[in-house]
Amino acid sequence: MITATITTIRPKTPLTEIQFCAWVAQAIPGDRLEYHRGYLAVDADKVTSDLDPNARAELACLRDRAFWSEAVGLAHLVQQRLGPDRFAYLAIARPKTSRTERAVAQLAEAA
Repeated sequence: MITATITTIRPKTPLTEIQFCAWVAQAIPGDRLEYHRGYLAVDADKVTSDLDPNARAELACLRDRAFWSEAVGLAHLVQQRLGPDRFAYLAIARPKTSRTERAVAQLAEAA
């Protein structure tokens, strides 16, 4: 039986869409990435966000890529409540299959 170490990555600086793509493309099933900490719906919104416009736009791209990765079967997306209006947003890598090969190739092109 082959065993693997599952890792959880918590970046110290805000993650970019490109970094997220690179992680999803190389992650082994079960690996976890905290891709945002805060309140994603508020933080990525043009009206309610306290982020500067560039950081907010990058977060919106990251959010969209995370949702896409879940939709094509590359990751599970979960939230962990940290406190009032504060969450850790996690992507958990799923096994890569023949069905997801094209999506992985698209991630490589994006990165």
